[in-house]
Amino acid sequence: MSFSLECKKIKRTGFLPAFLGGGLLSAMFPLINMAVRAEVYVGTGGSPISVLLDANWQMMAMLNMLILITVSCIIYHTEYADNAIQKMCTFPIRESRLYFGKMILTLILLVLILAIQGLAVGFCSFHWFEPSPELMPQLLKTFGFLMLLSVPAALLSLFIASVCKNMWISLGVGIVCVFTASMLPPDNFILSLFPFALPFQIPVGMESGALSFFGTGNGTFSLYFIVVIAEVLVLCFAEILFLKIRRSFE
Repeated sequence: MSFSLECKKIKRTGFLPAFLGGGLLSAMFPLINMAVRAEVYVGTGGSPISVLLDANWQMMAMLNMLILITVSCIIYHTEYADNAIQKMCTFPIRESRLYFGKMILTLILLVLILAIQGLAVGFCSFHWFEPSPELMPQLLKTFGFLMLLSVPAALLSLFIASVCKNMWISLGVGIVCVFTASMLPPDNFILSLFPFALPFQIPVGMESGALSFFGTGNGTFSLYFIVVIAEVLVLCFAEILFLKIRRSFE
């Protein structure tokens, strides 16, 4: 019920255009970069996907994070405007289901924009580089991992937006977190586990099976997978706890 209700709510907001428009803008980076400077990257060593992500992913990831923060603020602004969230609490539905409905909707659209960006990277790989049979499996694995690393940032963005009734406060906090994450030392494994820093990590070594991450040579997918699951559980528990505490003071 809550998910279908969230889908109806976004029809009256700029949620969908902001998400898709930002995702398309991010997907244009590798296309424009290769169209203008293809000779710089074609001659470099390594797999095409690694070369393209190394050149473009930092900016693409930052745009993705800014999109998540913006749409989180938009989707919760509709709840706090005119005390709509208080009216929703009178319905026979748990308040936490509102958060999880928004979370599912956000993650579905995040998969969509990452798929669009994956298509852009795949097109660049086939068009400007020599294609290989391993290219498509590597592309699917890479963007599957990038999706996994983006989940904690999406949940944290929604949590911040749910805590702050003023949309501009949650927007400012989110932007500060994103720019802080972008300036963290890339070789510090502990700092790379910050939810907003995780999407900036680029998995490499897919074709050889020796998965690692740029800036975290001793990192493995299994360790990042455990960290992501732990952060998701912590953020979900924090949201439920926050809702219970807020309800007791209202």
